[in-house]
Amino acid sequence: MSVHVKEEPVLVPNCDVENTELAVFNGNGESELENFGTCVDEITDRVNQLEQKVVEVEHFYSTKDGAAQTNTSKSNSGGKKIAISQPNNSKGNSAGKEKSKGKHVSSPDLMRQFATMFRQIAQHKWAWPFLEPVDVKGLGLHDYYKVIEKPMDLGTIKKKMESSEYSNVREIYADVRLVFKNAMRYNEEKEDVYVMAESLLEKFEEKWLLIMPKLVEEEKKQVDEEAEKHANKQLTMEAAQAEMARDLSNELYEIDLQLEKLRESVVQRCRKLSTQEKKGLSAALGRLSPEDLSKALKMVSESNPSFPAGAPEVELDIDVQTDVTLWRLKVFVQEALKTANKSSGGTNAQNNNNTGTGEINKNNAKRRREISDAINKASIKRAKKA
Repeated sequence: MSVHVKEEPVLVPNCDVENTELAVFNGNGESELENFGTCVDEITDRVNQLEQKVVEVEHFYSTKDGAAQTNTSKSNSGGKKIAISQPNNSKGNSAGKEKSKGKHVSSPDLMRQFATMFRQIAQHKWAWPFLEPVDVKGLGLHDYYKVIEKPMDLGTIKKKMESSEYSNVREIYADVRLVFKNAMRYNEEKEDVYVMAESLLEKFEEKWLLIMPKLVEEEKKQVDEEAEKHANKQLTMEAAQAEMARDLSNELYEIDLQLEKLRESVVQRCRKLSTQEKKGLSAALGRLSPEDLSKALKMVSESNPSFPAGAPEVELDIDVQTDVTLWRLKVFVQEALKTANKSSGGTNAQNNNNTGTGEINKNNAKRRREISDAINKASIKRAKKA
């Protein structure tokens, strides 16, 4: 890409953008700068307030199901952390509800049906060995706890049922089976306790099959209800986040308008660049790196959409640019050249040892010469016309 910079042919020595002070305002500059600084600070504070909301919305949509959690997210490249607070589940649930969370809770009718079945088993003539906890010490069963990991008896199950410690019939079913399985595990098959336990377990399983259809129906209904509840909750959360996103969009748009008005106000109070400064700016553009030069041309295209910033060869007329564009270019060029000068020492030493980078430097030098030649040619042409 080659750039031809057009400006009036004025010969001014030592006109260097790098060393030019940015005296922007006419009149009482310090007071106006202070006022503008206050406006910028207020806008910055407002943007910071919106930043956390933006991160929260982004976090919600980036998660799989928008789960309500409190997390920490990096909001920018500086690594600043922002706490993202979303609604938490209620902590006022009882212990019983916390225990049954996520599991089927049997209906009172099903619990009564199971209680009847349990009572029939407990009142069987062979159930007496299983109504109370095993008297390990009295019976001298010294190895009982080595064989049986979790002791259980029908009396303990009855007490737990009466105190509503079970939330569903499957939990009671598991404990009743455990009573008989423990007896069958500890005793030999030929012993009476083993036979009694096996017989009662068989009768219990038969009765259990009778309530299975109702249990399955209840479980399916509860799963459907929980899925619908979760979907409704998700829709509510998404609607809230969508509303927040719209509000954020409107507020950011208002901030953009404020910034645009502030910029226009600043430009109205800015002094215009002198001819000498334009000459210095033209020369400084030729010293920019290709990357910085592309950025500078993009600034021009932002105020002039028809300007072909990405074309292989462009002609930049300094005199037709707006004051805003000229000041933006001036500030940008000044900072870019300062940065380049700071890093030029170490970079040049490294580039001398790198053939590929050396080629890039040659191309950059060639490009700068082309820009400089174009500037000189434009100056000569205008001088002749004059």
